[in-house]
Amino acid sequence: MTEQQPYQVVTHYEDFELRRYPAHLVAEVTTDGPFEDAGNRAFRHLFAYITGANQSLQKVAMTAPVVQTDVAEKIAMTAPVLQQSVNDVSGAAAGEQFRVAFVLPTGMTAETAPQPTDPTVHLRTVPASLAGALRFSGRWSQTRYEQHLEELGAALAAAGLSVVGAPRFARFDPPFKPWFLRRNEVLLDVEEPG
Repeated sequence: MTEQQPYQVVTHYEDFELRRYPAHLVAEVTTDGPFEDAGNRAFRHLFAYITGANQSLQKVAMTAPVVQTDVAEKIAMTAPVLQQSVNDVSGAAAGEQFRVAFVLPTGMTAETAPQPTDPTVHLRTVPASLAGALRFSGRWSQTRYEQHLEELGAALAAAGLSVVGAPRFARFDPPFKPWFLRRNEVLLDVEEPG
């Protein structure tokens, strides 16, 4: 069974959960091209890393979710910002880049994790955060992601929560799982209340 990234549910809202995530380590790759293909382009590098393509030849347990963020999203947001028109048939804006990350097992730190040998794989410690999370099933399309991101942004605003940081798209299932059974989430970090 695949280890899942731990979190604590702070509050259940009608449309989303407010969760507290502890600091954690990710192995990540930055990739160019369309949203829908980012995970596939990064996967082989990340999978090679966790299966022993690292300085200590150590295997690292696979965890869920795989997290994708838009590299262009670096500033605090006041509302969801969509990077691309849904009318763009090609699915790729000029210079579009995404960061795709495997969350590494609980307790692994930058000091204890095996160092990547692939220069495209980087380790990064993600600080603890408070985040709104909206769960949905279905295909891994940019249109569905943007639709749920917009819903989450509106629900957070209605709850009086202020968004900070970039949105994240989290995929929990392998690509061979039927699309209608897949667990996906959109996450937005929020300011601590009070």
